[in-house]
Amino acid sequence: MTTATLALRPVRNPAAGLAVEPRSVTLQFDDNARLPLLYGDYNRHLVKVEQWLGVRCADRGNRLTVTGPAERVDMAEAALKALWRQLENGQKVGSGEVDAALRMAEGEAESDPRLPLQDIPQIRTRKGVIAPRSPAQAAYMDTLMRCDMVFGIGPAGTGKTYLAVAQGVALLLAGRVDKIILSRPAVEAGERLGFLPGDMKEKVDPYLRPLYDALNDMMTAEQVAKRIERGEIEIAPLAFMRGRTLAHSYCILDEAQNTTPAQIKMFLTRMGEGSRMVVTGDPTQVDLPPHQPSGLVDALKILDGVAGIAVTRFDERDVVRHPLVARIVAAYGRADAAGPRKKDHDGTGK
Repeated sequence: MTTATLALRPVRNPAAGLAVEPRSVTLQFDDNARLPLLYGDYNRHLVKVEQWLGVRCADRGNRLTVTGPAERVDMAEAALKALWRQLENGQKVGSGEVDAALRMAEGEAESDPRLPLQDIPQIRTRKGVIAPRSPAQAAYMDTLMRCDMVFGIGPAGTGKTYLAVAQGVALLLAGRVDKIILSRPAVEAGERLGFLPGDMKEKVDPYLRPLYDALNDMMTAEQVAKRIERGEIEIAPLAFMRGRTLAHSYCILDEAQNTTPAQIKMFLTRMGEGSRMVVTGDPTQVDLPPHQPSGLVDALKILDGVAGIAVTRFDERDVVRHPLVARIVAAYGRADAAGPRKKDHDGTGK
């Protein structure tokens, strides 16, 4: 694949009243069979690049010309080249991969401090390669590989738990840990569910379902069941951790914002020889009773600056679910920053 640059006349930016020097880059691809995969059905991937970056894409044969502001053209070129490399490596390119490439290109262009890496990390499982979809995810994956204790902090949909489980599965399959321990506090999300039927497992499984879902994305259901039966994977509520020493294990505490200070201290001090710990949570979604402090918020203050502990913080730019989720997170963030909201007669905020 080769590139060539063509000069165009300057255009005026009406918002700033300044002339903006446009640029045009032509990319030439050497495999016509892969082009439909790069462009997407009805060129929908190219349309996304245009809408995301404010550039214009024009394809003719195996040549693609991108035109627009120089910085944005550079981002589009970097994203398209990254997607082409994925196709050359036999990986799929769908809407999620296009979003990821665009986020990464923006992060590199803006020198995002959360992306200090030359080589983008990857997690390999039996179901395939998992790559980061935002600069924060790249930094998070890097710390998961290097550090014994990692905190992943941020809103829903940023991949905090999913990537932590993926790294645990990769280490288990490689024989670098003896077991994976996944834990959550059994706290209801603002509801009262009453007494659940069944034995202990049936009572706590609804709280732990998201962890099962992540595991099933990494391994087949049969493999998950066998490893749980052999004790290589343990999924348990946080209360079951008291009094244990977790050696040669990969331990994840999910939804840690719903722990009390005593609970999170108890979990962190279970760490034994050859173990790693990951703590994930969103301090803006605490489901504890009023006036009960969050153990996650407390731990982040107490452990700030402690050697050997890494903290990765996500924000709405890193949401990899539906695009509306990022906008919802941003809207709530603005509302929270504006101060407490009043309630009307039916309890809803105005």
